[in-house]
Amino acid sequence: MDESWLDHCTAEMFCCLRAVRRLSVEKVFLQCVLQSRALSGADAINALRPFYFAVHPDFFGQHPKEREVNENSLKRLNGYLENLQKPGFRSFKPTQLTFYVREREPNSSSVQESFSASGFRAVSFTLHTRDLLSTVLDILNSCSLSTEHIQSLNVNSQPHKEAKSTVNRPIKWDKTYYSFTGFKDPEEELEQAQRVETTLISWLDDNEASAVKKLKKSLPLRKELERLKFELSHQLQLSDIRWQRSWGVAHRCSQLHSLGRLVQQRPEVLKNVKGRTVVFTDRSGMSAAGHIMLGTMDVHHHWTKIFERLPNYYKLQKRLLFLEDRISQLLGGIQVIYIEELQPLLTLEEYYETLDSFYNKLRDSRLPFHPRSLRGLQMVLESDRYAPSLHEFGHFMIPTVCDPTTLQWFIFAKAQQARENLKRKEEMMITEKELIDTSTEKFSLDRLYKEPSVSSAQMIDCCKRLLEESLPYLQGMHLCISHFYSVLQDGDLCIPWNWKN
Repeated sequence: MDESWLDHCTAEMFCCLRAVRRLSVEKVFLQCVLQSRALSGADAINALRPFYFAVHPDFFGQHPKEREVNENSLKRLNGYLENLQKPGFRSFKPTQLTFYVREREPNSSSVQESFSASGFRAVSFTLHTRDLLSTVLDILNSCSLSTEHIQSLNVNSQPHKEAKSTVNRPIKWDKTYYSFTGFKDPEEELEQAQRVETTLISWLDDNEASAVKKLKKSLPLRKELERLKFELSHQLQLSDIRWQRSWGVAHRCSQLHSLGRLVQQRPEVLKNVKGRTVVFTDRSGMSAAGHIMLGTMDVHHHWTKIFERLPNYYKLQKRLLFLEDRISQLLGGIQVIYIEELQPLLTLEEYYETLDSFYNKLRDSRLPFHPRSLRGLQMVLESDRYAPSLHEFGHFMIPTVCDPTTLQWFIFAKAQQARENLKRKEEMMITEKELIDTSTEKFSLDRLYKEPSVSSAQMIDCCKRLLEESLPYLQGMHLCISHFYSVLQDGDLCIPWNWKN
C-alpha cells in the first residue's frame, strides 16, 4: 500500500474525528474523574501547557497592562497549585484570577468573553477546588481551551501495565503535524518570542517618533490628571492617591472624575478619609497596608459602602497592629512588616487571618527567643511558600505554614547576614536615587521611573550603563525601566533594565 496515500487518509480521518471527539468530551471527563487519583505536579504542568502558551507574558510585550495582569495572576495561580500539593494542607480560600488569553479565532468561541482588537480576550474565574485534576479542568474550561488531552495523562489509580505506552503518553505533536495542518507550533512561537533581541539604539530609532506623538497628545490629559489629583487630595485631606496598575492617563482621569462626582453627591460618607491613601485597584475594601481600595469595575454604591465601613476597618487595623506586636514579642523583637511592592495585594481581613493563624501557632510552640535579641530585623509573612528565606533587602520571608523549630533555626543562622543586607539596602537606595537624578538631568528626561518588579540592583545597573551612552532621543520623554520594550499609550518609553547595545 502506498505510504503517502495512507498518510493522507489518516490525516483526513483525524480531521473528521475531531468533531466527534468534541461531542464525547463530557463522557471522557466523567471517566477521568471517576478513575482518577491526584495528579502529580509534573502532570498538572503538562496538562496546563495549552493554557501557559495562551497566557505567557512573553507574548504580551507590546501590551504592558495585559502582561502585568498575567504575570501577577500566574504568581497567584502557582501559589494555589503549590498549596494543593502540600501534605495535609486544608486551608483553601477561593482565589479569583484574571488572565488575558491569546485568541486566534475569536469568532469561533460561543463563550461570551470580552475580546480586544489586539487578538486576546480577558477571562476571569474563581478557583475553589481541592485537588489538582479538578483545578486543571476548571482552568482550561474557564479559558475555553481543549481538555481532550487530559485523558492521555496517567491518572488511573491502578494503571494497566500491559497497556501500550502510547495510550498514556502526554500529547506532543510532531513538527510535521503543524506543517500539515497549518496550525502554529506553540513551543516554536514561545522560543521565537524569547529569542528575539533588540538593541536599545535601534529600538529608540524605530519608536521615537511614535512615542513623541503619543506624548504630545497626552499632555493636556496629564495636566488634567494632576489638577484632579491635587484638588481631590486637598478637598478630602488625603495623604495620597495611587493606582495599582499601569492604567493610561485617560483611564485615571475617568476614575478621579468618578470619585469627584461621589464627593459632590454624598460628601457625608467621606468624612473618615482624612490622612488616608486611596488606591484604585481591582477590588474594593481596605488593603493590608491600611489603604482605601476602590475597585475600578465597581459602581458608586460599592464605593459608598466601603467609605461607610471605614470606622470598622480602623478598629480591625488596630487589632492587626496589636497582633504584629505580639508576634514581634514572641520572636525576640523582630518587626513584622507588609511590603506592597513585593507581596500580593491582600485585604485587611485576609492579612489579619494570616497573622492570627501564625500567632496562635507561635504562642503554642513557646519558642525560646531572648527578648529584644532580634530588634532591628524585619520579616514578612507569605502564604505561598514552603521554606523560609532571606531577601536581598534583608527581611526574612516566612511561610505561614513554617514549622516553629525550623523558623527558629533559620532566623538564628541568618540574623547576621540579614543585618548586613539591611545596611546594603540603605546604601543601594541612596545610590539608586542619585543615579536616577543624574540620568534624568543628563538626558533631560521629564520623568524616569521603574516598575515595581525591577529591583534596586537592576535599576542601578541599568542607569550606570545608560549614563555611558549618548541618547538625544530621550529629551523631554517619560522613561520607564521595565523587563521589555514598549511604547505605552500615553507616550512613555519602556525599556528592559538589561537592554543590549
